[in-house]
Parts: sequence; structure tokens; C-alpha cells
Amino acid sequence: MTDIFAPDALLRILIAPDPVLRRTARPVGDGDADQVRALIPRMLASMYHAPGIGLAAPQVGVSLRLAVIDLQRDEQREPIILINPEIVARSSETEPHEEGCLSLPGQYADVVRPRAVTVRYLDEAGARQEVAAEGLLARCLQHEVDHLDGVLFVDHLSALKRNILLRRLAKAQRAKEG
Repeated sequence: MTDIFAPDALLRILIAPDPVLRRTARPVGDGDADQVRALIPRMLASMYHAPGIGLAAPQVGVSLRLAVIDLQRDEQREPIILINPEIVARSSETEPHEEGCLSLPGQYADVVRPRAVTVRYLDEAGARQEVAAEGLLARCLQHEVDHLDGVLFVDHLSALKRNILLRRLAKAQRAKEG
């Protein structure tokens, strides 16, 4: 097995406003099995290295409905592999919470989302799974499914707040490159 922590295993995470981040990803099909199998460990390595708690395939330039999540912040990693995830239920109760994104580095804002969701997906073995989640996992699931639909967390903000964050990001990226 490939060492997922080898530097050549890391994928470049796209930064907004890259147009790939705005595309709706296509469902993973039978013909994608080899690509997905190779992509999963590299996505996990890239997410852990960033560091982050979730990463969607469009964030690494692959327009497939695939995401990885791991809320563990220590050595007890428990990744969740989500192939073709869909939110099948949302609570009517919402709550605000600060969000950030690996594709908008250094930018954070309070986003209001449903407090609980149920997500149906295929796991790495192709078995149908369903998870009912609250709190951080629910938020992360919604954030990653949004990525698969071409939606960024800033799209949940007012136009004014979104534009401020995107201008700040652009300025930070120019300073980093210059």
C-alpha cells in the first residue's frame, strides 16, 4: 500500500475563485472505481496535511461526488469516505457556527445551517450507508455536500460579507505569491 503521507501523495487544493469549485460534480459511476480507489488515500493525506476535517474531490480538481471527513484531531483517525452522498433529511432547527474552508484559507464566518442532517452515501467498499448527524459532523457533512454542488460556505452569507471575505482572500493570495 502507498504511504499516504509521502509528499508525492499530496494533492494541490484549489483556492477560490477557481472555476472547478463552482461546478456541480458528477456522480461516481462503475467506470470510476480505479480513479476513486487511488484518489481516496491521497485526499485523506492532503486533508490531514492541510490540516482540515473535510475535503471534497472538486477541491483537488476532480469533479466527482466524493468527499472525505475526519473530525478526529489526534492519532485516533476515523475517516468517513462519502461516495455520491445526498442529504435525505434536515432538521428545521438551525444554528450559526463559524466555518472555514481549505479552499478559502484564513477566511472564517458564522454560517447558519440545519442543526441535524441525515446523509445517505456509498462507502469505500460500495455498501450503502446512512448517517444521522448533529453538531460538527452535521455541519461538516453539509459543507462537503455543498462543495459537490458547486457551493462554497461564503454563498450562505450576505453579499456584503461574502464580497469582503473574497476580497480579503484575493489580497492574501496576491501577498503570498508576491
